[in-house]
Amino acid sequence: MAERLSPVLMVQGTSSAVGKSLLVTGLCRLFRQDGWDVAPFKAQNMALNSYVTPEGHEIGRAQAVQAEAAGLAPHVDMNPILLKPESGGRSQVVLGGRPWQRLPAGTFYQHRDELWRAVTAALDRLRSRHDLVIAEGAGSPAEINLRPGDLANMEVALYARAPVLLVGDIDRGGVFAQLIGTLILLAPEERALVRGLVINKFRGDLALLGDGLRMLEAHAGVPVLGVIPYLRDLGIAEEDSVCLDEPAAAPHAEWQIDIAAIRFPHLSNFDDLDALRLEPGVAVRFVSSPAALGRPRAIILPGSKNTLADLAWLREQGLDRAILERATEGTAVVGLCGGYQMLGRTLRDPCGADGGPPGGETPGLGLLPVDTVFRTEKHTWQASGRVCARAGWLAGLAGCEVSGYEVHMGESAGGEPLLEIARCGLEGKALPDGAVSEDGRVFGTYLHGLFDTPGFRCAWLRSLGWQGAESGVSLRQAREAAYDRLAGVLRECLDVAGLYRLIGADRPRAMHTSAAR
Repeated sequence: MAERLSPVLMVQGTSSAVGKSLLVTGLCRLFRQDGWDVAPFKAQNMALNSYVTPEGHEIGRAQAVQAEAAGLAPHVDMNPILLKPESGGRSQVVLGGRPWQRLPAGTFYQHRDELWRAVTAALDRLRSRHDLVIAEGAGSPAEINLRPGDLANMEVALYARAPVLLVGDIDRGGVFAQLIGTLILLAPEERALVRGLVINKFRGDLALLGDGLRMLEAHAGVPVLGVIPYLRDLGIAEEDSVCLDEPAAAPHAEWQIDIAAIRFPHLSNFDDLDALRLEPGVAVRFVSSPAALGRPRAIILPGSKNTLADLAWLREQGLDRAILERATEGTAVVGLCGGYQMLGRTLRDPCGADGGPPGGETPGLGLLPVDTVFRTEKHTWQASGRVCARAGWLAGLAGCEVSGYEVHMGESAGGEPLLEIARCGLEGKALPDGAVSEDGRVFGTYLHGLFDTPGFRCAWLRSLGWQGAESGVSLRQAREAAYDRLAGVLRECLDVAGLYRLIGADRPRAMHTSAAR
């Protein structure tokens, strides 16, 4: 007798950045509150923001966030294919959580059959383990030129016979045309799976829509299941750097601590900095020119998918000179992952592992006595450890416990280590990580999530002159509250009873609470 698989509810969009990921996150929390064992799924994700599962597999950051909202540990089956764009129009294809191939965009779909088998196997495993799967599409299902190679939109819905919620972004304008135009371009069997329309990012009074919703339903033949307001400052990790496109605010007097982060072309894992914003009076702004850099209290070089290409860009912009000048003046400088590699003396990539051609030696910024060699093996680990450095402000933090994850190609050595870490699932003695200058003003690490630890975060901020009261809040606590707020908004704005009908259920499995634990 064939195994009975759980239902799938799918969220697709009229384009990228309409809010699919956020809606899936909110639905995962909503159904979890109602007693469901729910799991997220995205067949194919293109993003530089990634996360490492407890098993050491790399997946998209958005699916890790959705898993957290669902109360689950992230798992590679939630995102079997991750595309990480590199320079030269290529992408690193992460298949089943491990680097698979580097492919130019035009050759990716030559491997469709093999990739599709991985997608369906992962989805089937999720459906066998959980009560409900909330699947997310990619881009738009109406990209008719890409339809033959579809791995993430209607092909998934057809395979799972999943009802589809189609989301449009009213903030962009033309939302009625977005939704109806998308439906028109779908094949009849695909259109039949679209069972509800959702309008996202609405500003103002619903009365402004007038008869628009009724007219939309008449033209589309599909009910509108909700209008979601434009939501600001939710405190949920962003999927990619599109969210940084708005101009950064200029420093002003209300900010005790102004932190400037470099926005690299291949910026990755920039949510490492989200925890800093938990403290009052601390502002983080992303900059891409010396003029925008100004004179902050601290400069952070975040992660990069292509360290050498982004280091070259840094020099082209003149940001290397500006950073060195600020460091000479006493400004604190921090490097995270790829940014840590840039702070060192030299970087060597003999095999082309960083995404470019095999090459010789490239000088770094020279702020740390560290040398980096890029290897073909990718390090993906969850890790925990403690502060071991005693330079400057770090002297009072010796032994402070920290945790996070690693995802990098290079290996760096030299200088006084910042941390001693243990990698999850790897037995053996603690390993040195990172480096710190003699005065503690400059440091770097491979550990993503370092600032999530309140004690470390606040001690560093105080070394910059911050005088605020420590919140004591971890980023995980803040995000748990954010997931609950998002689910609460969706309960008010969506036809929740209609969603239950779509998955063939009459009612919640348990009375929801404001925070399911």
